[in-house]
Amino acid sequence: MTLLEVAGLDVFHADLQAVFGLDFTVAEREAVALVGANGAGKTTFLRALVGLIDSKRGSVRFDGGDIVDMPAERIARLGLGMVPEGRMLFDTLTIEENLLMGRVSQRPGAWTLKRVYDLFPALQERRNHMPRQLSGGQQQMVAIGRALMCNPRLLLCDEISLGLAPVMVEQIYGAFADIRSEGTALVLVEQDVKRAASASDRIYCLLKGRVSLSARAGEVGLAELTHAYFGM
Repeated sequence: MTLLEVAGLDVFHADLQAVFGLDFTVAEREAVALVGANGAGKTTFLRALVGLIDSKRGSVRFDGGDIVDMPAERIARLGLGMVPEGRMLFDTLTIEENLLMGRVSQRPGAWTLKRVYDLFPALQERRNHMPRQLSGGQQQMVAIGRALMCNPRLLLCDEISLGLAPVMVEQIYGAFADIRSEGTALVLVEQDVKRAASASDRIYCLLKGRVSLSARAGEVGLAELTHAYFGM
């Protein structure tokens, strides 16, 4: 069953168009990689999906309902969540308080504070710390845990491995199997194509705001992907 269906989506920054006629789908429980170079439009696309950009046109349907003009808070309550690039934690709140901020949508589901601590035990040990006292990887775990506390049906993850040590990236990507086992679908936005493809069922590539490739993750060759990524 299709959970997210995007058709002909255009997204604008003031007078500048950043996304052009984009078609994109995610099925229930599916993991989809979205890759592309800097400036390809990946983050803009995600922000438009969750209602953080108003200047857009086209069709965005989530669980069968039209959300293209819906405000961000209503979209979150429907179960579309996002882990933003840069984590965006609250510096004046403890780790546990940051996690509890994810409950504002009041969606019921399996993801509780205990369940997040089971997924990321290091956070329970540091629950009374401030974000600045954590490593970058641990801060990313907080950002993911906060989003999971919203009990999303679809979780959009924007550049979650950026700037992290390889061991932390392994831990975070290792958590995705548990996240999917709870019925949550994923969109993984990455510049690391190999990493994203290995964790996904399908892959999209963006080039200058347009889809340059859509394929099963295990069926696309390096030459084809390189051409889609760089336009060469």
